[in-house]
Amino acid sequence: MSRGEPECEELLKLARAGNEHAFGQLLERYRHYLMLLSRLQVGRRLQGKADPGDMVQETFLEAARYFGQFRGNSEPEFTCWLRQILARRLSHLMRHYYGTQARDVRLERLLGEELDQSSRAIDGALIAGHSTPSQLASRREQSVLLANALSLLPEDYREVIYLRHLEGLTFPEVAQRMGRSLDSVEKLWVRALPKLRRVLGAES
Repeated sequence: MSRGEPECEELLKLARAGNEHAFGQLLERYRHYLMLLSRLQVGRRLQGKADPGDMVQETFLEAARYFGQFRGNSEPEFTCWLRQILARRLSHLMRHYYGTQARDVRLERLLGEELDQSSRAIDGALIAGHSTPSQLASRREQSVLLANALSLLPEDYREVIYLRHLEGLTFPEVAQRMGRSLDSVEKLWVRALPKLRRVLGAES
C-alpha cells in the first residue's frame, strides 16, 4: 500500500455501507497480487489456454456479486476470500477444458491450497531474510505489497524475477524463455533485485 492510501479495514467498512467507489478501490488494491497468482496457475495447469487478466476480472465480478456474504474485517481475511474465489474460477475453467463433470470440490480445495502456497512463496525468496517480526506476522500483506512493487518495475526486470523466483526456473531456463543470453539474464537479475527492494521500500 502506498503512503496516504486508506487501510483495507477502512475500505471494507465503507464498502459494507454501500460505497461503490470504496469497493472499487478495495478490489484494485489486489489486482497485481491476483494477477501473479493467476499467471502461476494458468501456466502450470492451463498452458496458455486462459488469460490471467480475464481470470482476475471474473474474480472481481464474483466478489462484487457475493460481497454481502463476506464476514471478515482484515486484509488477510479478504485476500484469503479472494483466493478462494480465484480457485473456484480456475476450477470452472479447468472443467471446461478438460471435461471434468459437475462441480469438483476437491479440485477447488486443491487449487485453493496451491494459491495459498503461491501467496507465501511470492515474498519468501525475495524479502523473507530481511523481514522484521512484525512483517512476518502479516505475511499476506507483504505478498500484496511485493506484487504491487513488481508491477512498477520495467518489464524485463519483472519478468526475470517472476521466472527465477516464482516459477523457480534455472538461469539457463530463464534465458531460453526470455530469448536472451545466459550472461545478460544473470546481469539483468543482479540489477532487478535491488531495484525491486527499493521500490518495495518506497511503497510499504
